[in-house]
Amino acid sequence: MVTLETDTRSRVSLKRLGVPEHRQYLAHVEDDGTIVLIPAVVMSEAEARFRNNPDLVARIEDNRQHPERLVRRRRR
Repeated sequence: MVTLETDTRSRVSLKRLGVPEHRQYLAHVEDDGTIVLIPAVVMSEAEARFRNNPDLVARIEDNRQHPERLVRRRRR
């Protein structure tokens, strides 16, 4: 257990807990006052749609594994 004190702006440093250096969290407070922090990653709606398309993700990953398939196109 570690005792944390808030600063004048009611902030605490998580570094003393050995928390990995995440920069964004989802947070909520339990009924007993426990504060729960969950590391979060923010992404665009377009990226979320891409990641939810397993066929497209698989095709891209397969193409990345086989760079010999790359078709070079000339710039106009």
